[in-house]
Formats: sequence, structure tokens, C-alpha cells
Amino acid sequence: MYSYSGYMAPEYALHGQFSVKSDVFSFGVLVLEIIAGQKNKRFLNGESIEYLLGYAWNSWRNGTPSDIIDLTLMTGSGSLGDITRIIHIGLLCVQENIVNRPTMASVIHMLNSFSIMLPIPAEPAFFMPSNIDPEMPLLHEYSSLRLSQHSANEVSVSDFVPR
Repeated sequence: MYSYSGYMAPEYALHGQFSVKSDVFSFGVLVLEIIAGQKNKRFLNGESIEYLLGYAWNSWRNGTPSDIIDLTLMTGSGSLGDITRIIHIGLLCVQENIVNRPTMASVIHMLNSFSIMLPIPAEPAFFMPSNIDPEMPLLHEYSSLRLSQHSANEVSVSDFVPR
């Protein structure tokens, strides 16, 4: 499984392939960020370190989707059932397999109609296990992996660092 935090669909991030469902992935991340009141980045959840998609998935799988809802939404006029349905739709949007992701037209239809039975989401793309150091930036993680590799022909390995 790949580690990644962002809005890019897995097919684009890994293979440079773009489709009409790539934007659906980004939309799903945005929806979950709004519901949780947190960005899609590493954050501490008790003693574990998680990404928003992983946290949302674990909460959903454990039957406690209300755990990810920002308290300001809970004090507003939104009902728990409506917000849970939106979490469900958000998780459908961030499916790793592009075939399992809905189209944007389907997402709009799901958001506007409560009579539609929603499919059960699977584990989202880029699900991150909770075993990484939150203080270590992703670039440092990548650089550490690269430095531990050795060249077969003893030629140096270049490590590119953005500005």
C-alpha cells in the first residue's frame, strides 16, 4: 500500500492516468475534510497517528462515523443521519478502484435523494496504517528510503529536493 496525503486520485498519482472519476476522488477528500473540520494530513488520534481517510474509514468500519464529525456541525441544524450519509458518500468517492467510485452526476443524485440505497464503501485509497512518525515529513521518509538503497553498479543515487 502506498502512503500519500492529498487530493490526487490514485490512478493519477501512481500512473499519470486521469479520468472523469479523478475529480470525484478529490471531491470525496474535500467532503471528508469539511465534515471532520480537519485537513487530509497526519494528525494524532489519541496515541495513534492517522490520515483523515484512514481515520474516516476506521470510524465507519467500527460503526462510529460520528467520531469524525466536527463538533460545530453537531451543534448546528444538521441531523446526525444526514451527516452520516454525507460521510458515506465521501467514502464512496475515495475508493481506490476507479470502477467502484461513483460519477459526479451520481454523487449529486445521492446528495439530493434520500430514497437511494447507497453501496457499502470499501477501504479507501491510500489507507495509511498508524505506524509513522508525525514529525517526519513525507519527503524525509522518501529520502530515508532512497539513502538506504545502494546502487548495483556503485553509481551515485540522485535525490531531488524541491525548493
